Amino acid sequence: MSGSAVAGLATLATQHISLRQAFAADPERATRFSTSACGISLDYSKNLIDDQSWQALQHLAENSPLKASLQAMLDGAKINHTEQRSVWHMMLRKNDVSGLTLDGEDIGAAIADCRSKMTALVNQLHQAQYIGYNGKAITDLIWIGIGGSLLGPQMAVEALTPYHCSPVKLHFAGNIDGAVVTDVIKNLDPATTLVFVASKSFGTEETKQNALAVRQWFTDHGADAKAIAQHFWATSSNIQAAAEFGIIAEHILPMWDWVGGRYSLWSAIGLPVALMIGTQHFAQLLQGAEAMDQHFINAPFSDNMPLTLALLGIWYINGFGCQAQALLPYSHYLRLLPSYVQQLDMESNGKSVDIDGLPLTDATAPVIWGDAGTNGQHAYHQLLHQSALAVPADFILPLNPAHGLADHHQRLAAHCFAQTQALMQGKTLQEATEECLAGGMTPAQAKALAPHKVSPGNKPSNTLLLPELSPYYVGALIALYEHKVFCQGVLWRLNSFDQWGVELGKQLSGPIYQALAGQDASKLDSSTQALIQAFLQQKK
Repeated sequence: MSGSAVAGLATLATQHISLRQAFAADPERATRFSTSACGISLDYSKNLIDDQSWQALQHLAENSPLKASLQAMLDGAKINHTEQRSVWHMMLRKNDVSGLTLDGEDIGAAIADCRSKMTALVNQLHQAQYIGYNGKAITDLIWIGIGGSLLGPQMAVEALTPYHCSPVKLHFAGNIDGAVVTDVIKNLDPATTLVFVASKSFGTEETKQNALAVRQWFTDHGADAKAIAQHFWATSSNIQAAAEFGIIAEHILPMWDWVGGRYSLWSAIGLPVALMIGTQHFAQLLQGAEAMDQHFINAPFSDNMPLTLALLGIWYINGFGCQAQALLPYSHYLRLLPSYVQQLDMESNGKSVDIDGLPLTDATAPVIWGDAGTNGQHAYHQLLHQSALAVPADFILPLNPAHGLADHHQRLAAHCFAQTQALMQGKTLQEATEECLAGGMTPAQAKALAPHKVSPGNKPSNTLLLPELSPYYVGALIALYEHKVFCQGVLWRLNSFDQWGVELGKQLSGPIYQALAGQDASKLDSSTQALIQAFLQQKK
């Protein structure tokens, strides 16, 4: 898909569509613009599309390299060409991994071995058979990671709270802010605490420094090298660095270069999820994701749910100039999903050059934001309804709750559906005026107040319904957004699997850290120098 083809969407988008009129004219609109996959249903009828524009978007997909790119990914081609890496995270959730080979390596055997080690460790912890250095069973596990090594498992653990069955308590430590690791360890006992360091390179600064702080905490409580080796595990590809830290080889689970961090939940990075919900339920999480994989691979473009979401996103970004998208889960347990999708989408497709290294002429990834409903209705939904900004929104609702308060859930669903209806139809000046008059206002009062109650409507949204928030459906939902991001990357002709922009800040932080320690800062810009001086002055 060329940049000019994407730019052509802006011309097509100028043809005004009134959603109110579209629904009034077509009683079957909701049926025609809906689809389902893996038990998840998608209603995309409240979008600014008609048959002509939707056919045009389908045409763009059909004439893109999407099919060839998907096949290249499945074949293990190094589609992450800037890092010369394959993209094989889908293989991690396959039920049958036998015979999987990549570059001469038996990947299937490696995946099976990793799963076996995860299961053995989780069983030990659940059965209080993992004994610490003073003879007591492990009661707590600290998971140290950042980015994809933290966001994925943290989100999934939260989403599947009703399935928690672990006697071992889980604690996440990610940010390099010292308050994080301090708060985690302050009420724990190192003698009954297991530590997992999740870092592919074993050199990520935030993860390394937090791991060092926790190791020092062990040492301060009398733990020797043998105790450290007993209590520390890692997921890493840098065996030597982990060994130098004090982690023995038997305690290192693999990380492969064909799995990007933001796609690593399905690997050993998912161990916190397996710990909290049990390995059988973790297997169901993988099954849900694999089911969505198969739908994505085999479904025709006209009925392909990830592609549908991708095309709608491109329609608004490149056709209407929208720069943001709201992700609004109507589930307390899915409240971390927007944060997870932020990294998945924005780190993948927030790029400025195409696969050939040439400047992109069209916008790509949107700013993703959101929170659990109904909290947002009393905050930023005001902007969604009455602002001149157009912010497409995905509403996500599990149909069956994990709690017994049926009326609560019925009210939650009513709010969810009402928000999508209100965004679509809005409130006209005439309707607002009539409402004011019906409330007892004089005509003059109604005329003064009514304009403030007008909502323009015609604001697009999707509604995703899950039967329930079970491991299977959570797995399918996550994979759905993964594939959506992949489709958009292909259609924009960019590499969704590198993140060189992230590296720049890391590179610049080194010299600044040295300057904060008192070394020469004269080569830095004047603003940074002033900030450093302010820090040093306060430190004194």
